[in-house]
Amino acid sequence: MKACKHAAVPEASPGRVAPLVAVLGGGQLGRMLALAGIPLGLRFRFLDPSPDAPAGALAPLVVGALGDEAALAQTAEGATVVTYEWEGVPASGARAVAARRPVLPPPAALDVAQDRLHEKELCRRLGIATPAFAAVDDRADLERAVKELGLPCVLKTRRSGYDGKGQVVLRAPGDVDAAWSVVGGVPLILEALVPFDREVSVLAVRGRDGATSCWPLVENHHADGILRRSIAPAPGLSPQLQATGEDYAARLLDALEYAGVLAVELFEVGGAAEPSLLVNELAPRVHNSGHWTIEGAATSQFENHLRAILGWPLGSTAAVGVSAMVNCVGALPRPASVLAVSGAHFHDYSKAPRPGRKVGHVTVTAHDHDEVRARLAQLAGLPGMDVPA
Repeated sequence: MKACKHAAVPEASPGRVAPLVAVLGGGQLGRMLALAGIPLGLRFRFLDPSPDAPAGALAPLVVGALGDEAALAQTAEGATVVTYEWEGVPASGARAVAARRPVLPPPAALDVAQDRLHEKELCRRLGIATPAFAAVDDRADLERAVKELGLPCVLKTRRSGYDGKGQVVLRAPGDVDAAWSVVGGVPLILEALVPFDREVSVLAVRGRDGATSCWPLVENHHADGILRRSIAPAPGLSPQLQATGEDYAARLLDALEYAGVLAVELFEVGGAAEPSLLVNELAPRVHNSGHWTIEGAATSQFENHLRAILGWPLGSTAAVGVSAMVNCVGALPRPASVLAVSGAHFHDYSKAPRPGRKVGHVTVTAHDHDEVRARLAQLAGLPGMDVPA
């Protein structure tokens, strides 16, 4: 653990001690939490292994491993509440902090989200639809699971892995040996490969009093396992599909006795005649597919997360028009090139560019889907942005 790096901190009003939110992780999500919370009079302190973590520009930064007991204690000291911006925070560390300070979302959410098998089993217990799956602990299990689920399927590590990492698709019997050589030797889960119509997500927020609200479902577009674009509300979103997404989220939030924002990544299947949703993954935190809410919703995911964990009333999750969020991956466009487009908003995470790294995002707001598509097309070809012309 290293000493705390200091940044400007808002002063409390006379006679009032500003609430202190301690955040485990200091990446762009933590940065955006601070940007939402500072206007509310909140103070922040972050823990991150990197002295160059983006959130360090906005609040004191403790440099240390996310599981380091001394660093955790220093970060949480005097905090009103402790939260996290990455589901990879060791659950044991979050539990140790919870013995002294409120930690929200609860560490139990980390236990679930850090193990893909536990995620699917929780959904099954709650009656929430998922792709067919089977646990794989050894080579023999893999053979049995492939026979049970059939091909094609996808073999995933149960723990770690994100943005497409830690998984291999099996399309033919000859792929089994190759897949095992890539990810075998650790606990695995085999899942049926879903021929989905599109990928969507629902972001929901639950307060400490149990009050729950959801933003409109979002349509997501990925490339190389990385989220590239989100459109909100999802084009052609029906009330029935929105209700299903909200129902899934509410069951999960209640079962976990949750407080804060939860993202549920989903596959839409069944075609236009009978659309339905399957849960793919959970993220117990603010989420990339919710960045559009900063400009595109009455209350952003970041502000509502803070309201929820502090026990404050939740804000409206209604969309304001239509929004599209585009990640800047590996490179940033020139701000002036983005801001020349009507309704465009530029976000720079202050991260050094490198291939595959999210270094910023752009949100485009509009009155309807046709207008947002036309505005997106004006961004086509800019560095780091995967936008159809």
